[in-house]
Amino acid sequence: MSRQRFISLLLAAVLAISGALYLSTQRNLPRDPHGMPLLPSLAGELNTVTAVSVRRASATPTATVHLKGGRWSVAERADYPADVSKLRNLMLALSDAKIVEEKTSNPASFPIIGVEDPSSPGAAGAEVSITAQDGAHAVIVGKPVGAGNFARRKGEDTSYSIEPGISFETEPRFWIESKLTDIPAAKIQSIEVRPASGPAYTVRRAAAAPGEAVAAADTFTLDGVPPGRKAADSAALAPSPTLFSGLTADDVMPVGDIDFSKLNVATVTLSDGNVITITGAASGEKHWVQLRSSKDAALDAKAAGRAFEIAPYQYDAIFRPEEQMLAPKPLPPGKPKTPPTKKPVPSH
Repeated sequence: MSRQRFISLLLAAVLAISGALYLSTQRNLPRDPHGMPLLPSLAGELNTVTAVSVRRASATPTATVHLKGGRWSVAERADYPADVSKLRNLMLALSDAKIVEEKTSNPASFPIIGVEDPSSPGAAGAEVSITAQDGAHAVIVGKPVGAGNFARRKGEDTSYSIEPGISFETEPRFWIESKLTDIPAAKIQSIEVRPASGPAYTVRRAAAAPGEAVAAADTFTLDGVPPGRKAADSAALAPSPTLFSGLTADDVMPVGDIDFSKLNVATVTLSDGNVITITGAASGEKHWVQLRSSKDAALDAKAAGRAFEIAPYQYDAIFRPEEQMLAPKPLPPGKPKTPPTKKPVPSH
């Protein structure tokens, strides 16, 4: 072997060894995670997600939203339709979350920032588990910090502060599709109310006479006015302009789980001939309704066998007692109105 060739091989060997040592050193250097995605592969898998579960202070999921029969539904609510917008917001928040800085890796410190095991009683944080085509993604979202949260990927000891913030509910009732009806007030022709106690009545929209202004058709009258009483004015009789166009559910349960032995019934007749029957019952502080339609097959399918919890103010607006539909009772002749009692001024 010539001297020149030997020197060339020696230089090549030295360069190779130096390169290997450099790469080994770089691999062992700590990397700055700032700006890196919390869940790096999730953004590319959003369209393949089939289930999302959340849990807090529980060994099992407290709410699961999954794709079943081509639609998103809430498993803990007998697969009632889920609020897809809430699911989308959570997925986007998780895929957008970036690491701000590394935090503690000491399990004893995890409860301080809320990234402890979410099955622990009183856990401050909550776990989100996502099933996608590439497998499972899971992260424990802890307490708020700055414009974001503390977080820890499941199965790892390192925790981080992340931005932007991630917020979500862990109870199944918050994940249901809340909208129940979308009925414009202009379509309502009559409402018949049969309360559990007290007299029944019917409020009707007056028909506009030929050539009469459209506004005249917004006049409402009351059937079944008791002797000696007068109906309230039309504005008081008219149904709320937004009640049936925005009736929402706070929760949903099987009908058999609710006591409907003492029920109120409201029958709403619409201009297209559709008749919606709303059956209501109060159970403690909660107010429940069942829905049935004569023409809306989609509503019937969604409501079949289910009872919906609605807000007390919505319940009271549907099942108004007859007294609210009547003008105030007149005072007896010659009896003056009682002036308000003045409180005595204390002497000093």
